[in-house]
Amino acid sequence: MTDNEKLVIVQHMTGETDADILSAYLSLAKGIVLSKAYPYGDADEVPPKYDMVHVEITVYLLNKRGTEGEVSHSENGVSRTYEDGDIPPTLLRRITPMAGVVS
Repeated sequence: MTDNEKLVIVQHMTGETDADILSAYLSLAKGIVLSKAYPYGDADEVPPKYDMVHVEITVYLLNKRGTEGEVSHSENGVSRTYEDGDIPPTLLRRITPMAGVVS
């Protein structure tokens, strides 16, 4: 999946229309996916099997915009509690870290 395809999906899921904002959040999410998938190495591209996780993390970050660090929120009968202060472990568990042995 190309970055443009991911951008369109995120745009439809969030309603955000500013391409610069979408690209910034896709870039942030890409770093998160790559650091989880390759904790001991460097990679430049998200592996295709993690494309949808990349999109879901991007959507999560966009939807959480403005409420960073919020643990609980109640207003007019609506309650919000985030799973973690950062990316939910349920999303990160879908990424298997890769490591190797250097001889």
